[in-house]
Amino acid sequence: MLTQAIESLPVAVIGGGPVGLAAAAHLVERGLPVKLYEAGSQVGANIRDWGHVRVFTPWRYCVDAASVKLLERKGWTLPRAGVFPTGSDLVRNYLEPLAATPELAAVIETDVRVTAISRLGMDKVVSHGRNERPFMLAVKTATGTRRNLARAVIDASGTWSTPNPLGASGLLADGEQEFADRIAYGIPDVLGRHRDIYAKRTTLVVGAGHSAANALLDLVRLSDTDPDTKATWVTRSTNLVRIYGGGDADQLPARGELGADTRELVESGRVPLIAGFAILAIREEGGRLMVDGETAEGPRTIGPVDRIVAATGQRPDLSLTRELRLDLDPWLESTKALGPLIDPNEHYCGSVPPHGHRELAHLEPGFYTVGIKSYGRAPTFLLLTGYEQVRSVAAALAGDMVTADKVQLVLPETGVCVTSFEVEGASAECCGGPAPDRADACCVADAVAKNEGKTGCGCGVAA
Repeated sequence: MLTQAIESLPVAVIGGGPVGLAAAAHLVERGLPVKLYEAGSQVGANIRDWGHVRVFTPWRYCVDAASVKLLERKGWTLPRAGVFPTGSDLVRNYLEPLAATPELAAVIETDVRVTAISRLGMDKVVSHGRNERPFMLAVKTATGTRRNLARAVIDASGTWSTPNPLGASGLLADGEQEFADRIAYGIPDVLGRHRDIYAKRTTLVVGAGHSAANALLDLVRLSDTDPDTKATWVTRSTNLVRIYGGGDADQLPARGELGADTRELVESGRVPLIAGFAILAIREEGGRLMVDGETAEGPRTIGPVDRIVAATGQRPDLSLTRELRLDLDPWLESTKALGPLIDPNEHYCGSVPPHGHRELAHLEPGFYTVGIKSYGRAPTFLLLTGYEQVRSVAAALAGDMVTADKVQLVLPETGVCVTSFEVEGASAECCGGPAPDRADACCVADAVAKNEGKTGCGCGVAA
């Protein structure tokens, strides 16, 4: 196809979550044709699955600038900036109105799954003339399959639907598939729609991240009304710093509060913790589950339990891009350039440096992985990062390389200081409430920092 004909094709955006919709909004803002494919029946399908969970960042850090412009044309206003939304809040008050704007409603298709991406008329082996061919998307709908062409592809499909297995080696544990009906991957709604599944039962929660913490706290809350409800916590690692966090010093206090609450559950004895346990097998004994594994002291069995929550993280689905030339980090499965910047062995969400289209590009020109999928197996992603990613990518696709390369991103580690609740009589932006002992401090965290000789926590100035 002629270059002119290729450029008239739309940019394909895969995924109708916050980052995918933001990508479409930035492309629309730049006057580029776009087509967005969402596998669910509605936008935000993955978020709806964990809609009962409250996020760590307040509303003002959950929205994208180009998306807000589209919404404000229809009279939309941002919810209270300092309030922390749940996943359902994000969908109901942001994603659904955004998808309903005339500009995006015209380009979104739901109930449609992109199953493969290639170049028109050639597989990944062929080099000659490759960049002169448009992308070809294999698309599956309720009525059949079709092939669509695109000038570029932005993959924002996420990783939620491809969880890591329970097996400590990265492989399925023996029996994991056999007993899949008693294993929940992610964060079940223990206090809501899944209550009857967990009430009066013993649940094993596996994982050392914040998803595991949320599940544990909900199970303990359920046990307050159903005392026969019990939970045991298992982690492969013996280092729980990532989940316990910095407590009051965490610049995302909602995250710090979650870690502190989880630690209290263990130290009070309400939840038994078995750390350093590598799961090998799951089997049934007397109608209940037994979990076999290895510890530093040798083999051990945990059980019996009735249910297992596998809060073990996710991994990207690479089958979608088998016929594309990808440049992947060898262990994270992110883009190779991005890997060293997000390696969870070295970084957490607030210490990830700014990055844009250059770090997100692959050997296949015109193909970009964005959002949490761009991080591969790294569990350190924040929405702000995804919004800056797609702003940069959209600028690059529009040929505005100067703007595309001006990547600017301020993450919580660099001074965003917020709280998970609103203090009566205090600013919602205050960290832990008003300063208790200093007139020149704006909040608790600011006072603590200044008492230690620092300039402050960075969230504001004294009123």
